[in-house]
Amino acid sequence: MTTKRKTKGAYMISAVAEMYEIHPQTLRLYEREGLLKPSRTEGNTRLYTDDDLERLEFILNLARDLGVNIAGIAIILQMRERMEEMNRQMQSFVEYVRTEMLGRFQQAQPGAPGAIVALRKAVMTRDGGAAKAGAAKKP
Repeated sequence: MTTKRKTKGAYMISAVAEMYEIHPQTLRLYEREGLLKPSRTEGNTRLYTDDDLERLEFILNLARDLGVNIAGIAIILQMRERMEEMNRQMQSFVEYVRTEMLGRFQQAQPGAPGAIVALRKAVMTRDGGAAKAGAAKKP
């Protein structure tokens, strides 16, 4: 589904309903079911942000194009949020490990206990024996 937004801002329910060719009651239903959470003005008017519209597009794609019902959409959205959270946690962990490794690498001095040293890689020779990389083969 292509985006129907042209500018950034907040949109009232009637504008969103018209943009996506849905009834305003559908938007109210999605809110009641917890699928959308538009902000409200002091006068209690719903305002849909660009993020809300992006989420609505995803919901409509599931409903219209894939035939997923509201309960299924709710489960998919929950799974999507969990996956995003797991991804954030994984990125944080990778950054932590990277920082720790760089710190240890910078602290290590050649020959010191726990220092990082280069290992020679063993390679197979034609006769099936192992030799160290860079070592000359005897005739």
